[in-house]
Amino acid sequence: MEYQFSIIIPVYNRPQEIDELLQSLTKQTFQKSFEVIVVEDGSTIKADKILKKYSEKLNLKYFFKENSGAGASRNFGMQQASGNYFIIFDSDCIIPPNYLVEVEKALQENYTDAFGGADAAHQSFTTIQKAINYSMTSFFTTGGIRGSKKAVDKFQPRSFNLGISKKAFEVSKGFSKMKIGEDIDLTFRLWEHNFETQFIENAFVYHKRRSTFQQFFKQTFAFGKGRPFLNRKYPETAKLTYWFPSLFILGLAFSIIMMLIFKIKVFALFFATYFIIILIHSFIKNKNINVAIVSILTTLIQFAGYGLGFLKGLLAKN
Repeated sequence: MEYQFSIIIPVYNRPQEIDELLQSLTKQTFQKSFEVIVVEDGSTIKADKILKKYSEKLNLKYFFKENSGAGASRNFGMQQASGNYFIIFDSDCIIPPNYLVEVEKALQENYTDAFGGADAAHQSFTTIQKAINYSMTSFFTTGGIRGSKKAVDKFQPRSFNLGISKKAFEVSKGFSKMKIGEDIDLTFRLWEHNFETQFIENAFVYHKRRSTFQQFFKQTFAFGKGRPFLNRKYPETAKLTYWFPSLFILGLAFSIIMMLIFKIKVFALFFATYFIIILIHSFIKNKNINVAIVSILTTLIQFAGYGLGFLKGLLAKN
């Protein structure tokens, strides 16, 4: 099969990010042509001037539309695409030079109508961004479901780094109107239509995510809040592991109470041991003591955000 890749990038008020992303796409080692579609989702800080820099370097199409959310903007971009396989990136990603080469190679060896890849921390990222990346991809925090092929058996692609065939898009109708978890919802609907997904290990991106603790908490809170809705919509996909962050935070609070009021330290020692493991593992992976220390805090923020969001989602009526 001859792959004609169309890269879809929704953007909202982030011209600097789209600049870095497009710059990385100009360095692709892929020898075949590919198109890049940027969909400006009603931004008040437009990126049109940035895109003019790349008009002769990339096969670039730019669309400005009223604000409707990232999912609808991705769908709009795919509707405008001329390729037969769509690749979606978030605007805060930097793409390695061999990305498209690795995707084509993987699809030729094992074709699926959708795929996803991992996210990594670029050397230029801040300490907080590197720590957040660790917390979101480590085996000791998420089981490695976002960063390791060995950690999953049936992969759920995420929209920051997602590929989908034109056929699968047309059958599934793309992303739903959900504001949270729309990428997971798409994966479940693809499975219902008997489309297969895969994790392409070498198709990773450098994903900045959030740059402050507050932003990271809000993001993980939203992730957690959306999971119970997905569990209700697709009960066969619900897992006990989704409860872990909530139980972790409740257990941590319990251990602190037991230590401060009743002088019982055994529970607190358990959590202290866990955070020491995080410190050591992050240091081994990042080779930076500052990142390792901050990884403890980002892990705690991640569990608190997701866990509290999950509990709120459980109590929500819809």
